[in-house]
Amino acid sequence: MASTRTEMIAQRRPPDLRRGAMGWLRANLFDTPLNGAVTLVTLGLLAWLLWPALQWAVFQADWLGDSREACSGEGACWVFIGARFESIVYGFYPEAERWRVDLVFLLMAALVAWLAIPRLPAKRWAVLVALVIFPVVAFFLLVGGSFGLAHVPTRDWGGVMLTLTIATVGIVGSLPIGVVLALGRRSQMPLVRGFSVVFIEFWRGVPLITVLFMASVMLPLFVPTQVEFDKLLRALVGIMLFWSAYMAEVVRGGLQAIPRGQEEAAKALGMGYWQRMALIVLPQALKLVIPGIVNTFIALFKDTSLVLIIGLFDLLAIIRAGLTDSNWLGFATEGYVFAALVFWVFCFSMSRYSQYIERRLHTGHRN
Repeated sequence: MASTRTEMIAQRRPPDLRRGAMGWLRANLFDTPLNGAVTLVTLGLLAWLLWPALQWAVFQADWLGDSREACSGEGACWVFIGARFESIVYGFYPEAERWRVDLVFLLMAALVAWLAIPRLPAKRWAVLVALVIFPVVAFFLLVGGSFGLAHVPTRDWGGVMLTLTIATVGIVGSLPIGVVLALGRRSQMPLVRGFSVVFIEFWRGVPLITVLFMASVMLPLFVPTQVEFDKLLRALVGIMLFWSAYMAEVVRGGLQAIPRGQEEAAKALGMGYWQRMALIVLPQALKLVIPGIVNTFIALFKDTSLVLIIGLFDLLAIIRAGLTDSNWLGFATEGYVFAALVFWVFCFSMSRYSQYIERRLHTGHRN
């Protein structure tokens, strides 16, 4: 016979029906007296630390003008950034041809929106355009030399456009190469597995600076004199190979996390190796390692500034070159803060979008 409760249930706190900002503050920051005290102390410390920085960067800063005489000296002189903004974005790209860079930026933004916004249709066509059509169009627009466009050598590229070019090519190239290397390292064929292991361990054991030096200085010594490799092309190849090795280890971690029964079940259904990998194993593995993949992308994006050592003027190098101008001496802090802000915006955006993808693809059960 089922037992019955004889005592009264203890009184419980009524549910908090508040919504919006006040409800969030109550639930997350002031749910207990101790948490409320910690929140107030933390906010006080942040105000004490950040207020001087805000005064320097915003409230006492100089924003308008075209020379250093417009800077009062009390706060940041963002006039320096405004006066050199075009060189920061385009580098040494000819002024009359900068519309081509703007068009590439516009096409890239449209493709990113097409791929990132879930409600937009025809994602397969978007992937096809992004991986096949857009690179060809961007190449002819930026380099020129055909279709009536003036030729612009890569030595004239620089600033944000060069940073985005290196990062985009590195990201798009390193991921598929890394996937192939990860599969090769788990292969049952000794030659394939051995080549993959040697490739991965070699590139992971060499600093990226060394790779860039080898691509810029040493590689021309091993090719015929009549063969000329563009410096930017050499840097792109080196960056892709370097980061593909790191990407391979990230993907291999995801492959090892997939139960062996998944592949065995696919094999029992008559699927071949590439069918099992493409339809069963890789989709699950890549979903598990999204944080690691995006972390590698962020590290790649930040390391684009290393191309300075081989004479390529990316965003940071262009800002440093502007600081050597006698008309703008003494504004290094503003330049480096602006460069840090640009890098942070791109890296933070990638991080937040990766978290959105994780939530969207989450199919497990939360505890």
